[in-house]
Amino acid sequence: MTSPYVREITREEHLAHLRQHPDASHLQIPEWADVKPDWLAESVGWFEGKLMVAAALVLYRPLPGTRRFLAYLPDGPAIDWWSPRLEQWLDPLVAHVEERGAFSLRIGPPVVVRHWEAATVTAGIADPGVRHLHDLPAAGIDGYALDAAERLARLGWRRCEKDDGSGFGLGQPRYGCRIPIAGRSVSELREALAPHWEQALRTAEQAGVRVSWGSAADLPDFYRLYAATAAHDGFKARPPEYFARMWKALNAEDDDRLRIYLAEYDGEVLSAALMINVGSCAWHSYAASGRRGRELRPSSALLWRMLCDARGAGADTYDLRSITPALTEDRLLGRLRFKTGAGGRAVEYLGEWERPVGSQGRVLQRAVRVYLGRR
Repeated sequence: MTSPYVREITREEHLAHLRQHPDASHLQIPEWADVKPDWLAESVGWFEGKLMVAAALVLYRPLPGTRRFLAYLPDGPAIDWWSPRLEQWLDPLVAHVEERGAFSLRIGPPVVVRHWEAATVTAGIADPGVRHLHDLPAAGIDGYALDAAERLARLGWRRCEKDDGSGFGLGQPRYGCRIPIAGRSVSELREALAPHWEQALRTAEQAGVRVSWGSAADLPDFYRLYAATAAHDGFKARPPEYFARMWKALNAEDDDRLRIYLAEYDGEVLSAALMINVGSCAWHSYAASGRRGRELRPSSALLWRMLCDARGAGADTYDLRSITPALTEDRLLGRLRFKTGAGGRAVEYLGEWERPVGSQGRVLQRAVRVYLGRR
């Protein structure tokens, strides 16, 4: 294969490519740039001659006090990660962001290394001798993905450390949970529910919890529950304007890109979540619930409706986003039980990797780590 080259492309070129190759992450579509105004954004394409063979969204964050940038491709790029010569894809990208003034490049290969079936995870949670997903037998291991990790290391890439929650401590989760829905009927999806999950869903149905597909006018109800969830779970809530911006940006090109769902009982919204649709995948995002009405299990009714709607719309995968790989008792274990109880398969991604760019790249990377360590 002739080594492709990378150049900037227009938003229209990027969108046209996605219409032909729709299975990109929602973090790799041009509209996502409008959700992140604190970052500079650029669409880039890989070309073999005049033919575009891949495209990506690059986000740039300036390093304070300099004219240098961190370049970041969340959940990307969508290139041939199984190629024996990854440098043919990555080196042109490194050269391109260096021209833009980047001192560091961070990528998130959209590649699954291992996966565990829901029943295996459930058994692991119940076993006091099991402390981590890696203590369980994986249902599948992608040897090519493991080879890709080794090739990245040989090419000078370093696996990123855990997100530290600061402005530069970005990152997507290494462990997630996905429900495969391609070719499965609603009955088959329901039969895959864990007994405790099926009971919770029946409780909601018998109580008369109603789930509806909302509109932008329902964002305040969603945000009320989201803020309450943030306070209860101890994480920093995004401001309400973030979600208003997300609604406007993601629905600009396709008015079905972002949906809001609400679970109500007796006229009160008890649970809410967002669904992002791109290609054959639907993402379950920002699920939120209040303290009132928990005994009615509104979150189960909500997820079940969203899962069935995603299947009806033709999605192959329903992505429940991040999970904890630790199977010891803590506040995150309940979320893991909920997601795998719905039939979710635990997955381990290749994770995020970074590489210094330019002659001062390593020095500036170290400076950023020191700065973050003092905050």
